[in-house]
Amino acid sequence: MAQTAKILDGKAASASIKAELTERVAALKARGVTPGIATVLVGADPASQLYVGMKHKQSKAIGMNSIQKELPADATQEQVEAVIDELNADPACHGYIVQLPLPKHLDTDAILERIDPAKDADGLHPTNLGKLVLNVNGQIDTPLPCTPRGVIELLLRNGYDLKGKHVVVVGRGVTIGRPMPLLLTRREVNATVTVVHTGTPNMSELLKQADVIVGAAGAKHIVKAADVKPGAAVLDVGVTRETDPETGKSRIYGDIEPAAAEVAGYISPNPGGVGPMTVALLMTNVVEAAERAAAAKA
Repeated sequence: MAQTAKILDGKAASASIKAELTERVAALKARGVTPGIATVLVGADPASQLYVGMKHKQSKAIGMNSIQKELPADATQEQVEAVIDELNADPACHGYIVQLPLPKHLDTDAILERIDPAKDADGLHPTNLGKLVLNVNGQIDTPLPCTPRGVIELLLRNGYDLKGKHVVVVGRGVTIGRPMPLLLTRREVNATVTVVHTGTPNMSELLKQADVIVGAAGAKHIVKAADVKPGAAVLDVGVTRETDPETGKSRIYGDIEPAAAEVAGYISPNPGGVGPMTVALLMTNVVEAAERAAAAKA
C-alpha cells in the first residue's frame, strides 16, 4: 500500500519562519537593537555540541548576535550559576538556553529556575509555564514552549485548522507532553485534548478517536498504524536511539510506526518534521523578547 499522507515538511515551514524573522531582526537593528541569543554548554557531549552549533549557525544567518558560554564537565554549581547570573544581567543577551542534559553532579532544576523568565528561550521556566496555565484568552507576552509551539505552527502553516479538533498527545514529559495541551486548549487554537502515556490501559482505543496524534513519549513505534483513524494528522516528535546490531551504528526511531503514513491524511516525518520547527521557534522566542525589550525602552 502506497503512502497517501501529505507530508508536513518542517524544513519548508521553518524556512518561512526564518525569512520572517530576518525581516524582524533587520527592523530591530534599524532601531539600534540586535537580538542576542546565548547558549550555556557544560561538558563536551558531541550531540549537544552539534545541536548548539546548529542553533548558533542558524541564528547568525538571520542576523542575530550569537553568544556561546562553555564550561568544563567538572564545573561546579557555583560556576554554572555565575554564568547564568552574567547572562541575566547582560543587555546584549535577550534569550538563552542551558543545553541539557547537564552533568549528574549539578542541580538542573536550580540552574533552570535561576534563568530570568524574560530571557527563557525554551519557554519552560516555571514562571512562564505558570503564566501559560493562567492565560487562556489574552495575548501572551511571555516565552512559549518551543516544540509544542512548533507542532501547532507546522499544522497551521500547512492549512490545517485545529479548531474543534480532538488531539491525542502521547507522553507526559515536561518538554512536550505537559505543555502541549496548555497551548492547544487556548481559545485562539480551541482544540480538545486527551493525554495518554505508558500508564494508559486503553491507549489504542483513544488514539483511534483522534483527529490529530502527537507522538512525544520517546517510545519506539508506540503508535501503530492500526491505531490511526484514516485521514488523521500524525506528528512524530519522539526520539529513541538504538544501536544497529549489524552495523554497530546508532539509529533513531520515532514514536509512530512507519506504516501509519499509509492511513494518515497528514504526517510529519522524523527527522525533518517538528525538529527544524523547534529551532525556528526558539529563535522566535528570542526575537520576541528583543521586541518587548525595545518597546519597553521606547
